[in-house]
Amino acid sequence: MREPGSLERCMKDDAVAALKAGDRRRRDALSTLIAELKKARIDAGSAPTEADELTVLNRERKRRSEALELYTGAGREDLAGQARFEVELIAGYMPAELSAAELERLVDEAIAATGAASPKEMGKVMGRLMPQVAGRADGKALSDLVRGRLGG
Repeated sequence: MREPGSLERCMKDDAVAALKAGDRRRRDALSTLIAELKKARIDAGSAPTEADELTVLNRERKRRSEALELYTGAGREDLAGQARFEVELIAGYMPAELSAAELERLVDEAIAATGAASPKEMGKVMGRLMPQVAGRADGKALSDLVRGRLGG
C-alpha cells in the first residue's frame, strides 16, 4: 500500500513533466484530476487513504467513460477523443482489475466473515468488500455478484 497522498504527488510530478515536455493535453487532464483529489482531501478534512484516492479516480474515470459514450453517439469525435485519452490516462494510475475468480473469492470470504445469509444483509458484505476492492473492481459488478451469492 502506498503512503497517503502519494498518488496525488505522483500526478503532480507527471503534470510538471508534461508541462516541461510541452504536452498541454496531458498536463490539463492531470491538473483536473489533481484538483478533484485535492477537493476530496479538503472535504474529508484529513489525509486521504489509497482507497480514497482510488475512489476519486474511479469516479472520474466513470464520468469520462459516460461522456465518451455520449460524444460518440452524437458524432463529436473531437470530444470523444479527449474523453478516450483521459479514460486511458486515469487507467494508467489505477491498480490492475481483479480477475473474476479473485473477486468471487473475496465475496465468498466477506459473506462468511459477516455471516450474511440473505439479500437484506447485502450492506454488511458490501461495507466489508469496498475498501478491499477500491479501484480494482466495478461497484455494480461487485454488487450484482454479492446479490447473486445471497440469493437476491
